[in-house]
Amino acid sequence: MKTQPQRGVSLIESLIVMTITAVIVGATAPGLQDSRARRHVEGAAAQLETDLQFTRSLAVARNHNLRVEFASGADGSCYVVHTGGPGACTCGTTGPVCTEGAQALRHVHYGSDGTFELKANVQSMVFDAEKGTVTPTATLRLEGRRGHTLHQVVNILGRVRTCTPTPALAGYRAC
Repeated sequence: MKTQPQRGVSLIESLIVMTITAVIVGATAPGLQDSRARRHVEGAAAQLETDLQFTRSLAVARNHNLRVEFASGADGSCYVVHTGGPGACTCGTTGPVCTEGAQALRHVHYGSDGTFELKANVQSMVFDAEKGTVTPTATLRLEGRRGHTLHQVVNILGRVRTCTPTPALAGYRAC
């Protein structure tokens, strides 16, 4: 009697492949989560820089001073670009809340989910319509939950420089 060779994959071979796959996935998952957290902070920093440059340009184009207010609390952190004076607009739970005569032009809220937090060393900055400058200068910190931190340093001319404190993130200058 002649026996036919077996075809297909045995149970043991399948288990070996699954075990190797599980080890590889387990080894790369923390790196992927770390990379994702870093990209969140980088994206928020890029958006903040864009909004600051937009505010400066819009102040000059409208010939009207514009202000950026920063806030941080239990429900997260945020910033509001508006046309009023100091404290004229604040971050509300559903959007910006402004006093009579002030208009919110842009509002960004970062939830308290812990992805990252925005911290500022000033409460607000005003962009001068005539000179295109900003007062006061500021350092805005985006701090991620996995230790990724980027600083946006705004100089008197309204230019934004991105840097990172130690330990440095690859691709950014140290602060």
